[in-house]
Amino acid sequence: MPNDNPEPAIFWLIRHAIVEENARAMLYGTMDVELCPHSLLSQAPMHAGLARRLPRKADWVVTPLSRTRRTAEAIFAAGYPAAPLAVAPDLIEQDLGAWQGLPHADLPARLTRPAHAFWPLSGLEHPPGGESMTQVIGRVGAALEGLAETHAGGNVVVVSHGGAIRAAVAHALAIGPDNALHLSVHNLSLTCMERHRQGWRVVCVNELPGY
Repeated sequence: MPNDNPEPAIFWLIRHAIVEENARAMLYGTMDVELCPHSLLSQAPMHAGLARRLPRKADWVVTPLSRTRRTAEAIFAAGYPAAPLAVAPDLIEQDLGAWQGLPHADLPARLTRPAHAFWPLSGLEHPPGGESMTQVIGRVGAALEGLAETHAGGNVVVVSHGGAIRAAVAHALAIGPDNALHLSVHNLSLTCMERHRQGWRVVCVNELPGY
């Protein structure tokens, strides 16, 4: 990293809260679906846990999808001092192209590769008009490198998506797309990574905030 600051850029990656029930029945990808209103209430202790856990001095980043902004706002409402929300389009979820909106049961017949053991499609599957997990890793990795260069010595809280967070860890560890899909990333979980001049260091993955 060209910046001479010896301090790392520290990324606090949060997956958005649970989406509403109808959306969970389909492949929603980059569709702008709503959060589940009941889960916003039931997960309030997790929002409060994140509000306590996150560094007070940090820049906040969300994606263009409203579920990330609403999750950030719920963390603010739970006790974290409200902060401006920058939008990073390249940290958005995997684009599933023509398969977005499909019921889960309709996907297997359309796959060109065997499904992943822990995900509906493999890391190399390329949905028509969408992107493969390999492409997501490249996109997210480039975005993180750019943010790391401008935030050396600082904290960046990123409210993003399960696929993008798996891609971020894959970039940091230089692992392949199918390996990335073995990572569990729960809603409202926290993944922390540091970008040092020498490279990336993964501090934690899928940490669930305490109650």
